[in-house]
Amino acid sequence: MRVLTLTGVFSVHAGGDDELVYGLTPASRLLVGSGMYVTPFLTLMLGTVFVSSFFDLGEWFRHELLDPSPFKFAHGRHIWDLADHDASFGKLFDDGMVADSSFIMDVVVKECSDVFQGISSLVDVAGTTQTIAKAFPHVESSVLDLPHVVANAPTDTDVKYIAGDMFESIPSANSVFLKRDELEWKKIIFEAGFSSYKIIPVLGVRSIIEVYP
Repeated sequence: MRVLTLTGVFSVHAGGDDELVYGLTPASRLLVGSGMYVTPFLTLMLGTVFVSSFFDLGEWFRHELLDPSPFKFAHGRHIWDLADHDASFGKLFDDGMVADSSFIMDVVVKECSDVFQGISSLVDVAGTTQTIAKAFPHVESSVLDLPHVVANAPTDTDVKYIAGDMFESIPSANSVFLKRDELEWKKIIFEAGFSSYKIIPVLGVRSIIEVYP
């Protein structure tokens, strides 16, 4: 709770008999069953596996080459590998990513709907497009994800789920959703032959990047 109050997820004030009284903030209202429900993502971020990755930061910084990442340094595997080999963490990771993507997609659809104009097909790589499919039923929406994720995908939806590996191939479409930081994206964009790009802020550090020929 100290972490959550210091980061503004909950408010706190002194009550009677030296007890602390916690309250909801705009952020924590997303944890109590609203339309945008992010509890699985917060559970992932504050779980033992993620938090323990920071316990050995001092030792990690003493290495001449800062590789592997703090997560791999602590657990011996990258996060994707651990999710594949640890069923309980894999379930926690998948649920957290779905909740995070659904939350962001709700914001994107409401605030940046113009970016979907002229699009007839879309592939979301390792994510969820159900929000987009509902908001833009004319768009043929697909999700590319690992086989074990697709095997547990919902069937009562207009979204098509495709089993595959983004590092091997991505199905063709008018548009593709991927998640990277700007430096990685800049490298990918220019190596792919595009001339420029524009970043559209959405929420916090989250943005949409439009690329141009």
